[in-house]
Amino acid sequence: MKILVTHNAYRQRGGEDIAVEQEVAMLRDAGHEVELHLVDSGVINSLAGKAGALLRASHDPSRENWAADLVRTQRPDIVHVHNFFPLLTPAVHFGAARAGAAVVQTLHNFRTICAGAMLMRNEAPCEKCLAGSPLWGVVHRCYHGSLPGSLAITAMQARARRTGVWTTHTHRIIALTEFARTRFIAGGLPADRIRVKPNTIAPPTRPSSPGTRRFALFVGRLSPEKGAAYLVRAWHAFSDIPLVIVGSGPEQASLRAMAPANVEFRGQLSAAGVQDALASARILIMPSLSYEGLPMALLEAFAQGVPVAASAHGSLAELVEPGRTGALFPAGDSDGLVAVLRPLLADPARLGAMGAAARAVFAARYAPKNNLALLENIYHEAIVEADITRTRTRAAPASR
Repeated sequence: MKILVTHNAYRQRGGEDIAVEQEVAMLRDAGHEVELHLVDSGVINSLAGKAGALLRASHDPSRENWAADLVRTQRPDIVHVHNFFPLLTPAVHFGAARAGAAVVQTLHNFRTICAGAMLMRNEAPCEKCLAGSPLWGVVHRCYHGSLPGSLAITAMQARARRTGVWTTHTHRIIALTEFARTRFIAGGLPADRIRVKPNTIAPPTRPSSPGTRRFALFVGRLSPEKGAAYLVRAWHAFSDIPLVIVGSGPEQASLRAMAPANVEFRGQLSAAGVQDALASARILIMPSLSYEGLPMALLEAFAQGVPVAASAHGSLAELVEPGRTGALFPAGDSDGLVAVLRPLLADPARLGAMGAAARAVFAARYAPKNNLALLENIYHEAIVEADITRTRTRAAPASR
C-alpha cells in the first residue's frame, strides 16, 4: 500500500512528533511505501507570521492545492494526516479527497472540539464547549489567553463542520483511546467514522531488570497541565525514595524552589536518555490535570516493565488498570497521591508484579505487530468509504 503521511511538527518537539515517526517506521518495516511530508511550526518567527498563520488556520487554499498536487503526482492509496495546525489547515483534507485519495486523520489532541486542545481550563477539565457553544472558547480565551487566536481556532472548527471536512472529506478518524472517542462524538464529530487505535512504539532492545530500579520517575513538559507541582509538593512525604524529573518548561524554576532534597531535575533528555531513566525507575508517575491523549512515556514505561501511577480521569483512567499495571489517584490532590503511592512504593514485590503485567499489556495492545493490523484495517475501511463517497457525489446531480 502507498501511504502519504503529513504532519505539522511542533515548535518544541513532543509526543505527537515521536508518535508519527514511530508509526511511519512501523509501516515501512511492514513493507508499505510511505512518503512523509512535514511542515514545521518553527518557521513562524515574527508577529506578522503568527498573525498570518492564524488568519489562514480555517482554510489555506495554497495547502489545498499542495495536497491535491501531491496526490496527483504520487498517487497514494491513503493520505494520513496527523497534526494540521496551524500551517497545514483542514485544506489538506479537501485537496487530498478532491484529487481522489482516501483520507485518514489521527486526532492526537482535542483541538477539533476545544480551542485550548486539552478540554481544560483553570487547571481542571472543562467540557463547556461540548455541552454548549464553542464560542465559550473565545469568551475564555482558551488558546494561550489570546482573543484573536481563540477566535481563529473556533472559526476553524466551525468551518470544518460546515464544509464537511469530517463527514465527507475525511474517510476515517482515529482516536487514541475510547475515552477520546466519546469526547469527539460529544463534540459533534461523526461516530460512524471514528475508530480507536493507540499509538505504538518499538519494544526496547535491552529490557531492564527489576533489581536495578532505584527511584520514582516523572517524564513530561514542566507546565501546569502536567501536574508536576502536585507531585513535587507530595514528595516531601517520601524522604527515603528519590524522585527524578525529566523534562523542561515554564514551571522549572518554581518546581526547583519547592522541591525537597531528594528530587533530582535532569532537564530535557534524548530518547535514549529517557529509556535509561525508565530502566532504573520503580514507577512512572503521571499527575496530569488534563485528560491527556495517549502519552508516549506511558507506552515506554509499559514496554520497559515499569508500572504507572496516574491521575484518575480521562484517558489515563482507561490506560492504567489499578492493582494490575499501576495505580490511580485523584487529579490535583497531593494528599491523595501520597495515600495511594505510600503502600505501593513500600512493596517491591507488588511493583515487580505490576511491571510484568504492564509489559504483557504492551505486547498485547501496543506493540507494532497488533497495532499494524489495526491501522491496516482502518486504511482498508477508508478506501471503501472514499469509493462510496465518490459514487454518491457523482450521482448527486442526477438525483436532483
